[in-house]
Amino acid sequence: MDEMMEILRELLAIDSPTGYTRRAAGWVKEKLESWGFAPQMTNKGCLCCCLGGEGDPVITSAHLDTLGGMVAEIKENGRLRITNLGGLNAHNCECENCRIYTRGGAVYEGTLQMNDPSIHVNGDYHTQERSFDTMEVVIDEPVKNREETKALGIETGDVVCFDPRTRFTESGYIKSRFLDDKLSVAILLSLAHRVAEGEVTLRRRVYLFITVYEEVGHGASGALPAGAREILSVDMGCVGQGLACDERMVSICVKDSRGPYDYQVTGELIRCARENGIAYAADVYPHYGSDADAALAAGYDLRHGLIGAGVYASHGYERAHRDGAENTLRLLCAYLGAEENRGLLYKKQAPVFLFPLQHTGFVDDQLKRQPQKGGGAAAQRHALEEDLEIIHHRADAGVDADGEGYDLFTIPHGFPPRNRRPVKFL
Repeated sequence: MDEMMEILRELLAIDSPTGYTRRAAGWVKEKLESWGFAPQMTNKGCLCCCLGGEGDPVITSAHLDTLGGMVAEIKENGRLRITNLGGLNAHNCECENCRIYTRGGAVYEGTLQMNDPSIHVNGDYHTQERSFDTMEVVIDEPVKNREETKALGIETGDVVCFDPRTRFTESGYIKSRFLDDKLSVAILLSLAHRVAEGEVTLRRRVYLFITVYEEVGHGASGALPAGAREILSVDMGCVGQGLACDERMVSICVKDSRGPYDYQVTGELIRCARENGIAYAADVYPHYGSDADAALAAGYDLRHGLIGAGVYASHGYERAHRDGAENTLRLLCAYLGAEENRGLLYKKQAPVFLFPLQHTGFVDDQLKRQPQKGGGAAAQRHALEEDLEIIHHRADAGVDADGEGYDLFTIPHGFPPRNRRPVKFL
């Protein structure tokens, strides 16, 4: 988790509003290359990287672009009227510090203020409308007119980036602008690093797809890997009135403003969360669209899903928690990882038991003693194996003092998850 938080800290320090993402994308590309992957950049600046695995290809997508502004006018007083990039809202960025990036390479600081912002001067301060037409960027340079500002090299179309004001608290909370969606990028990079280190073995082919135009609706609308059957968007989980999620959970979206997500995909995500003791909430997002939605709208034939760490105060000064990020990573490992890696998902493990190889009929013995209701023999066996959450390590079985081979079973706390029956070990 410390590595994930450091990745997040570095990403948040790189300005990357929609349309101005090359530097941040280059940073992510270099990070993936340092772990031995071969990411490719698409024509419009997205990153695509195969993490490995075979069969039933799935795309895991997060977006690197954030909200921001663009110079729309240099005013007569030398200040800047801006237009929003994505869903930037004038109400929650008043008095925020910002940086103006010129095409000539210069960077200037400024602050977004209401027109005539001094309370001791403006009698209408409390009732004045907040919009980008009634607010202006005050540049921290001695400029008093349009000509002086233009002499700095500032012009219409320059990008305006707001200070994220990132804070990591001792209690695990993360406060910053643009956790949507750099937190998810950090989570997916952490997954990639675990795959590279051999901590997670993928049971299906997994592609990482980092988009750069999600905030304006067309992030994943093109250049997706050929042959993919599913897209899982990893984006901020909504926290608010009427929703069950909080910042310490992973949110599984079952429906957003575009419609329901694939029933089988969301069902499997919920199953994985339940069976692995992952704190989650299934919620409906009333005002939301994702890269998965964009892919389907572009005509891709894909199953689709959406998960993400709970983020409070979205598109404002956002707040998340380390636990929510960890639960999201754990859900990704459970959903994408091979059975032998599921032991990594548990924070706590019950004692490890060793059974001689001739006793690997353990499940069969238990079926005789605790028969399941309904279903055939195969279904009963599968149900009991799920109940026990047996993680079977055959490759490195080892031997005992008499040279007899052993299989290792790890039994997580809280088993069996379905019916809570006690189990006797022989």
